[in-house]
Amino acid sequence: MTFLKKLGKYAIPLIVIGVGIFGARMMIAARPEPPKVAIKPPAVLVEVATAARQAVTFTVQSQGSISPRTRTTLVAEVSGQIVEVAPAFVAGGFFKKGDVLVRVDPSNYQNALKRAEAGVKRAETQVATENALAGYAAQDWERLRSLNATRGPASDLTLRKPQLAEALAELDSAEADYQRALRDLERTVIRAPYDGMVREKRADVGQFVNTGTALAESFATDVAEVRLPLTQADLRFVQLPRPGETGALPVKLHAQVGGAQQTWDGLVVRSEGVFDESQRVLHVVAQIPDPYEPPPGAEPARVGTFVTAEITGRTAGRLFVIPRHSLSRGDTLWIVGDDMKIQPQTVQIVRSDRDYAYIDGGLDEGERYCVTPPAQPLPGMEVRLDDDRPGSGSPVGTAAVADTGVRRDG
Repeated sequence: MTFLKKLGKYAIPLIVIGVGIFGARMMIAARPEPPKVAIKPPAVLVEVATAARQAVTFTVQSQGSISPRTRTTLVAEVSGQIVEVAPAFVAGGFFKKGDVLVRVDPSNYQNALKRAEAGVKRAETQVATENALAGYAAQDWERLRSLNATRGPASDLTLRKPQLAEALAELDSAEADYQRALRDLERTVIRAPYDGMVREKRADVGQFVNTGTALAESFATDVAEVRLPLTQADLRFVQLPRPGETGALPVKLHAQVGGAQQTWDGLVVRSEGVFDESQRVLHVVAQIPDPYEPPPGAEPARVGTFVTAEITGRTAGRLFVIPRHSLSRGDTLWIVGDDMKIQPQTVQIVRSDRDYAYIDGGLDEGERYCVTPPAQPLPGMEVRLDDDRPGSGSPVGTAAVADTGVRRDG
């Protein structure tokens, strides 16, 4: 009995607790579930622009180094010791056409000219003498004929014609020697062949030079040139002058000089006519007039400066100009519908540069597209606009296009 009493004492409370827990669970299970409410994801904030066609003048990018159009190795045309050089005869020195740059000791050549001059005078005297003797011979022959002392015509030797011809030949030779001596004397003075600059000096006062010795490297400063490589793709967007045709393409050349951006205007005047077999490019030549005479405040277009070029190319018809960052996977735009949901659309890109893509198809006038698409766009994703953001919903403006060097003509 004692055991049963103890069992009843502990079992009854446990049974009551178990029944209560079971009843509570049954009540919870029987309670109707509240309706499930779908949580709608918030619309993604995007910037939108309206597609509008515009005429575009393409700019083709290239690069190269400024070089002189005319360069010369100045050489000595006579032998001798250099006795004088001009102050401008230094690396970087400027000179004008006809300026005296170098003088070679003229003493020997002055003496040679005097000897040649004397030789001419001797030859002239000999010619005069032979003329007189030929005249006397002709008179003697006529006198003999009048006395019937001789018959037949007089021979050339009798009339001293060979002697006169020899004297005339000696005179020609003496005059040639004189002209050569005069030229040699003139060549002791080396003059500038054009307006230009000394690039490298190779001789100085006191140095003995032989005929053909290089004295300096120089170049003309009237025009500088830049060889610019163009790819096959680039040629589609520029109209190069054909061989024999006149015409030039405007080009802007940019470089960093002393920490500041410098720009020079030039013209593409010709192409080299053949493709470089190693690089598969066609080089065109741009010219910069008076590179060392820039406008006030500008830097000269120094030879050797590396420049980037923007060549004005063809004007295309009506194209859409779209920021490159608006495209996904290279050729996909996200179009914003009237329901503010986005859908992907593949577009036809005519050309693209660092900032913009130029589209000819796959997009309709007036369609809205995401300028800044969502990070992970999905078809049907809902988007919203920031109405307070300036320019929201407007097409790409003229100023934005101008930043790339592409001109909008309409």
